[in-house]
Amino acid sequence: MISGRNGTRSAVVIGAGIGGLTAAVALHRIGWDVTVLERSPVITEVGAGLTLWPNAIRTLGVLGLEATVSAHAIPTVSRGNIRQPDGRWLRHGRPDDVGVLAIHRAQLHEVLRGALPQRSVRTGADVVEVTDHEHGATTAYIASGEPHELTADLVVAADGLNSASRQRLFPDHPAPVFQHRTVWRGVTEPDAAWPVQECITLGRGEQVGLLPLTDHRVYWFLTVNAERPGLRSDDEHAEARRRIAHWHEPIPSVVDATRPERVLHNDIVDLDPLPAFVRRHTALLGDAAHAMTPDLGQGACQAIEDAVVLADHLAGEAAVPAALAAYDRHRRARTQLIARTARQSNARNADDSAVAHALTALAVRLVPPGLWRRSTARWADWTPPTAISAIGSR
Repeated sequence: MISGRNGTRSAVVIGAGIGGLTAAVALHRIGWDVTVLERSPVITEVGAGLTLWPNAIRTLGVLGLEATVSAHAIPTVSRGNIRQPDGRWLRHGRPDDVGVLAIHRAQLHEVLRGALPQRSVRTGADVVEVTDHEHGATTAYIASGEPHELTADLVVAADGLNSASRQRLFPDHPAPVFQHRTVWRGVTEPDAAWPVQECITLGRGEQVGLLPLTDHRVYWFLTVNAERPGLRSDDEHAEARRRIAHWHEPIPSVVDATRPERVLHNDIVDLDPLPAFVRRHTALLGDAAHAMTPDLGQGACQAIEDAVVLADHLAGEAAVPAALAAYDRHRRARTQLIARTARQSNARNADDSAVAHALTALAVRLVPPGLWRRSTARWADWTPPTAISAIGSR
């Protein structure tokens, strides 16, 4: 064992995104000494909104964070209210629909950082190499132009979709796959377009989603088909506004109420299944392991699950390699099935034929409420391990 401060076991987490920070919090709760290395020199308010489904909410509860996260979120119903571009309703939400929390990514990030000692996160740290050895791994990184090294029992690679860690571990694995879809996202200024009811509007091969956030803000997204990756406009705000100009209100008003410099535009990509999530003393986590399309709303939720399952196995296993093997066994099957299902859903949503749109609208109208709930709750009924709660309360 490689000792950290006060003789505790130690971990290096690469990446201070939601998955990386949740892993750091979970490891800290089981008594590990954790250092998070983040390449960006400053962690600023980035991203837009996201939904935390019941599986993620329960998992954050294991870490004692559910109440704090909920205070920064708006309870809403995912996929309950469905409309057409002309405003006609296909479905209204019901009391038994799956409830989610809508939260700004930056606020979730802030909660997770607040659950860690301030010294745990090192920004401006660019990881250049991870060297495995018999009892752990050494992480080499550059900070302020100077080389540094950290040796630890464990390396958690949570460095995102284009993970350099994944490329080092699996150099022959295919690059992330463009799924012929692209998405604009944004968050309005407070009170600029309020109140707004959560809904998804289905066009032909197009979708717009609206979600209320705290401080009377609204998160929106617009997803459309794209022939190739990297297609961009000189004015992304104007392009998004042009595409939804004739859609029902409040969609145009919500997009108008977004500061142009805060409109994000990203292609939708995912990852082909990896043969493993672990190698020796390194574990891949979140998008680095199983990047998926956003169609099921489970990307961040699965990273949160990863983190707690990893810490749970490390709490129960004396040897890191055995714990990582158990983590791989428990996480790979579930996350890769979800990613595959999300890719299939993306393909269905991309069908812009009139027939496909008519059939989708008909299905939304006619699906019985119980079947609708079972379908949307398929991934949300997962229950996290709870050993960390007992350890953290000692």
